[in-house]
Amino acid sequence: MTEEIEPRKRNHKRLWLALAALLALLAILIVPPLVSVSRYKSRITQLVSNSLGRPVRIASVEVRLLPRPGFVLNDLAVEEDPAFGAEPIFHANTVTASIRLLPLWRGRLEIGTISADEASLNLVRAASGLWNLDALLRSATARAQAAKGAGPRGLVTLPYLEAKNSRINIKNGAEKLPFSLLNAKMSLDQQRPGDWRVQLRGEPVRTDLSLEQADTGTVRLEANLRQAAELRQAPVHIDLEWREAQLGQLTRLILGSDAGWRGDLTGELHLDGTAEAANIKAQLRATDVHRAEFAPAAPMDFDANCSLVAHYSTHAIDNLSCESPLGAGHIRLTGSLPAALPGQRALPRISVALDRIPVAAGLDALRTVRSGLAPDLVAAGSVSGSLTYAPVAEESVAPQRPAHSSHARLAKPHLAVQTPLTGGLAVQGFELSGDGLSAPISVPNLLLQPAPALANQPAADSSQALAATATISAGGSGPLTISTRLSRAGYQVTVHGQASIVRARELAHLAGLAHASALDALAGDPVSVDLTAEGPWMPAERIPFGALPPPSDNLTGTVTLRNANWKADYLVNRVDISQATLQLDGAGELRWEPITFSYGPIRGTANLTLPAACVEPQSCLPTFELQLGAVDARVLQAAFLGARQRGTLLSTLLNRIRPTAAPAWPQLEGTVKAESLILGPVTLHAPVATVRTLADGAEITAFDAGLLGGRVHGNGTLHTPATAKDKPSYALNGQFEKLHPQAVGQLLGWRSTGRSFDGKGTLVLSGYTGDDLAASAKGALHFEWQRGSIHAGANLPPALVRFDGWMADTEIANGALTLKESQARRSAVTTPVQASIPLSIPPKIVFPASKQASVKR
Repeated sequence: MTEEIEPRKRNHKRLWLALAALLALLAILIVPPLVSVSRYKSRITQLVSNSLGRPVRIASVEVRLLPRPGFVLNDLAVEEDPAFGAEPIFHANTVTASIRLLPLWRGRLEIGTISADEASLNLVRAASGLWNLDALLRSATARAQAAKGAGPRGLVTLPYLEAKNSRINIKNGAEKLPFSLLNAKMSLDQQRPGDWRVQLRGEPVRTDLSLEQADTGTVRLEANLRQAAELRQAPVHIDLEWREAQLGQLTRLILGSDAGWRGDLTGELHLDGTAEAANIKAQLRATDVHRAEFAPAAPMDFDANCSLVAHYSTHAIDNLSCESPLGAGHIRLTGSLPAALPGQRALPRISVALDRIPVAAGLDALRTVRSGLAPDLVAAGSVSGSLTYAPVAEESVAPQRPAHSSHARLAKPHLAVQTPLTGGLAVQGFELSGDGLSAPISVPNLLLQPAPALANQPAADSSQALAATATISAGGSGPLTISTRLSRAGYQVTVHGQASIVRARELAHLAGLAHASALDALAGDPVSVDLTAEGPWMPAERIPFGALPPPSDNLTGTVTLRNANWKADYLVNRVDISQATLQLDGAGELRWEPITFSYGPIRGTANLTLPAACVEPQSCLPTFELQLGAVDARVLQAAFLGARQRGTLLSTLLNRIRPTAAPAWPQLEGTVKAESLILGPVTLHAPVATVRTLADGAEITAFDAGLLGGRVHGNGTLHTPATAKDKPSYALNGQFEKLHPQAVGQLLGWRSTGRSFDGKGTLVLSGYTGDDLAASAKGALHFEWQRGSIHAGANLPPALVRFDGWMADTEIANGALTLKESQARRSAVTTPVQASIPLSIPPKIVFPASKQASVKR
């Protein structure tokens, strides 16, 4: 009987459990829609506000029973402390607030967990140095401690806060900084009153730039914080890790622009203690560090480990120690920054020891800040030694006024800071090769030692420099002496001595000297060098759409050539240079002045200026000044263009310089002066021409010279042939004034007198030889001759024996100059005059034999 009753009891229990589960399920499905929580909205808002210690705004509230009882809060905003701004400290569209079950059985409603998705959190630092989270945590701790003392119906404690797919913004007062964490997953948990645990993971971004998020790495933070009266006194443990950051995107994130570095960076930081005495250990690992445009054969890697004790209030650092292997060597940094005494500044003490550090590592480091270094440049050697920087403050007293002065005062003592740098670095087996060097630059032993202060620099800057001097053989009669000065801000290098032109050219290319390619066509005796280069390690950045920044590097000094020659592809002959001096003024402009040269039979002097880079290339053309002696046009033509016959040097040259063929003439502008220019039977005195080269020829923008006792001025153009079948063409415009009639008549074989001979004309012609030019000449000439007389042969028209004025318009064509509208006037009588002048040397006027008719006005 008993055995039959037991199964019945078990079946009844199962039935009741099934009914209870069914009723619970029905309650979960039916009760929430029937329950209106709108009337409890203010109570729930107050509950969350009490939990966070901040005013809270909620748009609406929904009840949720599964997977655990709680509320769904829509459009939740947690107000900020007015001391940190007006923008909410936290905002989320949807937040789930779970209820603590144990307090609920005791009749008290408490929030256990607040979970948000796609939330926004503002971290604000006030001008006082406090953070808004400090005030939030301090308020929550005070409430938790009060709740603990008030019993079960006291104030509630801060719930567990968590968020995912969220964003963390950083503000400095009211200003929102462009730095944020995206895709952040964070949590804040108060394990015991005043004992906090913070976890954070996110991807750093910069909101004012477009960045590849995957390349900025991932930041992970785990921290445990014990609440104290002030945040800086709170015991804290922090583990911070920043992994897989690409250096190019990292520099854009921090500096706002890509510094051109490439490689992967991982950093770790571990902190224990308080802000007043924090023990910090850090590790920084970098792999494959290089410039964007340079892929080294052996990438620069480093793994630095540092430890120190930091003091927040006094800004002091104790027991700093950093070590890192580098190549086959090792580097160690130690030091401290003691707290500053009242009225003084902190004086650090730092020591660095290098043990067989490869020079190549220094070259790779230089490439990270300089993009102009050749990729095939290779450095060998190692650096060993140690340096200590230990400034000392010494008390000194200012001079006092004489005792009898009514203004006598004792000067207050002040501190004169000395910044001594002691020690030295020895460079063994230094050798630089590659980048077109025909032979390596070798310095077997080099010693870098602290340098004394420079006269033009503050002692605090210049005394923190290292200096070294070395001599190298460069193919001259003596060695080149190179002095180097390295400081925190930049470098200074001076070069003095002689070098062969080949070696000087290689060094100019190595230094990245502007217009260094102009030295490629030089040959001759060794050059004398006296140069100084200085500049910062980091070059100045150009502002987009703004003016050019001042040049980062300054190069000043001179380079002197003697007994050299220069041959350019676009010249027929070479230029022999007896002496020339290159002036460098530090502004990026190069000036050759003066250049004493000879070009075949032509001798003269020249100045050439190669400007620095500028925004508009057309305003930065090289300029020149050319001064010649007495020049014959035939000699000038033979020197520059070769012989006159077709198919010889002249036609070959013109074919080479046509726009579609290389090499082309360089674009430049300047002036050409000469003592005289002989043009057949005519001599131009002190001619001056302003010339500008074109892509297909040259333009004479202005020309002026003395001609036959008067002046001639004008302009013209030269167009070179585009193909081998074409001919060079010329277009000339000019006017002459106050020519002496005696000189004009002598040119034509006359004896003549008069007051003045004026005129103007245009001429277009083409060809290689004199016959070609004369046959192709076309144009017009107008002249006026006042109060003149001519004594010539029997064919001279009577009207030209004596006249008050002779005015003529002539046509140039068919190899001659023909008078078209020509009249000689005497008193009231004008007489037409006909004549022609063949374009030959010497010119000779031809009058027709027919009788001239007279016409009265």
